[in-house]
Amino acid sequence: MAGRVATRSLADIAAAAAQVFTQRGYRETGISDVSKALGLSHGALYTYVQSKEALLYVALAWAIGPELLDGLDTPVRLSSEDEIVALARRWTEAEGFPKLAAATARRQVRSVREEFGEIVDELYAFIEGNRDVLALVAQCARELPEMFQFWFVQRRRGHFDALSGYLRKRIRSGHLRDVPDVPTAARFIAETVAWFAWHRLGDPDSAMLTDDQCRATVHHLLTSAFLEDS
Repeated sequence: MAGRVATRSLADIAAAAAQVFTQRGYRETGISDVSKALGLSHGALYTYVQSKEALLYVALAWAIGPELLDGLDTPVRLSSEDEIVALARRWTEAEGFPKLAAATARRQVRSVREEFGEIVDELYAFIEGNRDVLALVAQCARELPEMFQFWFVQRRRGHFDALSGYLRKRIRSGHLRDVPDVPTAARFIAETVAWFAWHRLGDPDSAMLTDDQCRATVHHLLTSAFLEDS
């Protein structure tokens, strides 16, 4: 039929929205930007989502796992930003950092090299496996007050604090090298992992580095830097 627009799945809408939100941020993204990316009319997108907030919700759900879109009634409606934060919270709680938590609670350690290496590998795997979600959340959280409080204040700084606590414990026991400032050292570990596991992909000069090379090298250099000489 003339003028008829092909039907798109909610996953198509969410995938396009995730890409646009990640590129432009929440404030600069409009419904029309996503509809243009999909080749749909502005009005057609409202048959899938009721608002820009709902569009971000489905984008985040798709980035976490497309199966989260199953069963959602369209048009997707949101009552507040709290629902976006709740979705992000469920994702982070499901992922977690169990090896870091277990190591911090452990009173005695047989091999701190193995223990510390597992903490580095756990963080690397989380960032490497969630690059798209992290990019979307980090970009949009800057412009949404409740998301900012959750992501940057509670979760991100909370992880730095947890990592700092582990470092202090093992430095006091003599297993790890003393450092000038523990919180800075914790951020050094996290940001080193984040650059090689995620941010390097945006650097055209680092295209020759493979995931396997980066993962192994980061593990080796961080464990070597923080462990006391035998």
